[in-house]
Amino acid sequence: MIDMTTAIPGDSSRRFSDLLQVNSDGTATLLPGVHPLPNLLSLDTEQVLAEFRQSQLEDFTRVLDELASADNPLHRLFEDMRIIADRDPANKFSELDLFRPSALQEMFLELHEHVMSHPVWSHPCFVRIFKGEFDAAQLNVFATNYFNQVKNTRQCVALAQGRFSGFIDLPYGSLNERVSELAQIILAQLLADEYGVGTHSIDSYPDLSGLLNSTTHIVMYRQLFDGLGIPFEEQDVPMLHGVADNVLTQRLLAGHPTFSLVESLASVGLGMEWGVPEFFSLLLGGMIRWAWRENVELTQRHLIVFIAHVQYDVLHAISVMLATSLFGHEKESLQQIKQATNILMSSRYNMMSDLYRQLFHEPCKDIDGIGLDPRYHISDRRIEKALIAARQDVANSTVVDAADFKASQRIPFVFVNGPSCN
Repeated sequence: MIDMTTAIPGDSSRRFSDLLQVNSDGTATLLPGVHPLPNLLSLDTEQVLAEFRQSQLEDFTRVLDELASADNPLHRLFEDMRIIADRDPANKFSELDLFRPSALQEMFLELHEHVMSHPVWSHPCFVRIFKGEFDAAQLNVFATNYFNQVKNTRQCVALAQGRFSGFIDLPYGSLNERVSELAQIILAQLLADEYGVGTHSIDSYPDLSGLLNSTTHIVMYRQLFDGLGIPFEEQDVPMLHGVADNVLTQRLLAGHPTFSLVESLASVGLGMEWGVPEFFSLLLGGMIRWAWRENVELTQRHLIVFIAHVQYDVLHAISVMLATSLFGHEKESLQQIKQATNILMSSRYNMMSDLYRQLFHEPCKDIDGIGLDPRYHISDRRIEKALIAARQDVANSTVVDAADFKASQRIPFVFVNGPSCN
């Protein structure tokens, strides 16, 4: 194996690959382009979480300040829409929190604290991986199984976008179609980012070859397999039950008609995006730590899917937060958002517990065994019926022990009025 650590001329430090610099005291500093926290490997899990909570607060505050500025194009867009709305006394558009920055800030703070305080973001699986406490075989198992989560939840944004059409009932009069369109645009950009496609003019539209060779997040993830030496034929494996349930849960919240538009938006924004930079940082840091320790030839190219998620998912969360605020007319919208995020975070927790057991062959508690704070309990059982029904439609070859999966009545949630089904 090639020694990936090289000396830097005129400096006592050394570089490992294009990922980190080994300092004279033995500590590591991540190189530019790897992560916004160069000292990531010197932090613990809670410190990483705290860093992102603070940076997300600053990012959202900056966006609100921009919205309040009369010179900002976004401010002018919404102000022009409000002028139209004010011509109709029955139009509810001007009543949105969007026009009360303090109310929007309060909503963000409450929801952000709710989401980021959930135990899923410091799940034992994330913590152990961040510490680098795994071997090559375990990393391969994690990489192939987590790939099922990444490649199968991209479509949730498309499912959510499809909910917004000229058929939905909105209280904004002549602005109904425009409000729906704005939500579609925001979700379309998220979808374009996921699939590495986008064009702003006819002249820049790609040919078919360029389109089908787009650098999607799935393509980025497969570059990790290149670094780990996993051949293409071994990269796609049947889903573990916890992974399959999480994929189905995300799809149901985004696209199933039993869930509201606000719940759908929350599922692809607040519930999916806010915690992603933090736990992808843990995964990224752990793989870098392992590669450095074992002198494995990983580079930024191999880890690009994790690097990209850290950089861009905060922007996604902010944009969907703004889109969600456009539908604040729905009854008890704040509680709907919390419940949608509770459902997603709960299913993600169980997914990570299933992955932990698969990787380390050790016990790991599910969400119903950790003494979950009651504020994260699910208040109604719509997801129970929908998830059990959705399991029946999966192809047998796509899930481990598919017959057992379809027959199971156990679900990854803790309900206000009783335990999960067993």
